[in-house]
Parts: sequence; C-alpha cells; structure tokens
Amino acid sequence: MTLQSTLQFSLAAAIVGTPVVGAAQAALNLPLGWNLVNGTGAGQADTAWWVQSTLAASASETWDFAGTLRDLLNNLITLARIKALVVTAAAGNTNNVIIGGGATTLATLFGATTHTTPVRPGGTVAWFVGANDAVGYTVTSGTGDLLQAANSGAGSSVTYTIAVIGASA
Repeated sequence: MTLQSTLQFSLAAAIVGTPVVGAAQAALNLPLGWNLVNGTGAGQADTAWWVQSTLAASASETWDFAGTLRDLLNNLITLARIKALVVTAAAGNTNNVIIGGGATTLATLFGATTHTTPVRPGGTVAWFVGANDAVGYTVTSGTGDLLQAANSGAGSSVTYTIAVIGASA
C-alpha cells in the first residue's frame, strides 16, 4: 500500500474600523499546507484511518492506535507516530463530542491522560505536525495508544468523524 496525503488549513480575517482620525484595517492570511509522501520520516506518512461513528447518550468508545484498527483494505495498522488527527462533530448533534481522557490516552497529544477537548456540534478540531517534523505525536503501545471519544450528555446521540494520518515506525 502507498499513501499520498495533503494537509491543508487556511485562516483569513480582516478587521476594518473608523478610528477618531483616519481609517484602520488589519488583515490576517494564514495559509498552511503541505504534502506528505509515502514513508515514515519527516514529511512522510504511510498509514491512514478514518471512521464515522455514532455514540448513544452518555456513551463512549475507545480507539486503539497500536494494533487493533484495520484500514480500508482490511490491513491491521499500528501507528508509531501521528502526523495529523482531525475530529468533526455532526452539525445536527445536540451534545458535544469529548475527545481524550481514558486510561492510556495519547499523552503526547493532550499533555496528560486526563485532558480532553470538546468538539461542539458542527465543529472540527485538528492537530497537524509541520512538514519537517519526523517525530509527530508518538504512540506508545500499552501506555499511550488509546483515544477515547465520548458523548458529553444524556438525552441524545452524537455522530462524529475521526481521521488520522501517521507513520508506522
């Protein structure tokens, strides 16, 4: 299997105002994007996995990035390094999707196993490494390889999509 992937993010904003004297305008244009070629080093990735999932009210599930996931070709995948992780919550959700927490959460991504990030309905959170980063967010089998997704409340289910691009070594 050969993987070709592109990571892109763009943020543009403009503030226009009328101060006491003259005119004011400030603009931000922050385009980021790079290609990852097949491999395991800097600027490379060789593994991709994604799924859309629905969690019942107050439910959670855990994704094991070191040895239990299967890609779309039914190959068992084991990530050693995460180069990109994106989680998108469906716009029709009432509750947030909570990412993180759990016993052996990816501490290199969150800072500690107890840390979490909420993904609000219709929202997206993403973690990308730079094009020259060979390390990424490390995955350690048995102690730092799980990622938990949880429904933040009772009363309704939540749907979300999770995608990861990484390296097997």
